[in-house]
Amino acid sequence: MKNIYLIIFLNSILNFAQENKKLTIYTFEEVEKLHQKNPRPHLFFIYTDWCKICFGMKNTTFQNEQIIEILNCDFYVVFLNAETKKEITFFGKSFKNTTNGIHDLAIILASKNKQIEYPTTVIVNKDLSIELQFQGFLKSTKLKSVLEPFLMKNNK
Repeated sequence: MKNIYLIIFLNSILNFAQENKKLTIYTFEEVEKLHQKNPRPHLFFIYTDWCKICFGMKNTTFQNEQIIEILNCDFYVVFLNAETKKEITFFGKSFKNTTNGIHDLAIILASKNKQIEYPTTVIVNKDLSIELQFQGFLKSTKLKSVLEPFLMKNNK
């Protein structure tokens, strides 16, 4: 009898784990290759390790099943630590951490009025132009409302 309960318990855990989808996060290198085969919009999430708001958004907004579904289906998602020391090559250009400890790509993607706030969520269209920038925390409902018109616009 104990074995039956154990099997039922393990089965329910496996089913729960399968139901929880995970956000697919790519590297810049992976996105470059994927974009050449199948162009689609990109969502860049620029954060720092010390930013509590960034941490909160990673653990709430980007864990929302509807957001995961939309992003996994229609976007290439890249998370960029603005303070990374790693050199990144993206579409033939190399980017480094050269300006006051902030990575060049973070400056390009997240600067708004010559300032960067963390987190910054950036949507880049299929032509690799910045379409939208949002600085600060985005709740999943807000991000969903931002993504939906963008998807309709790009799916026409």
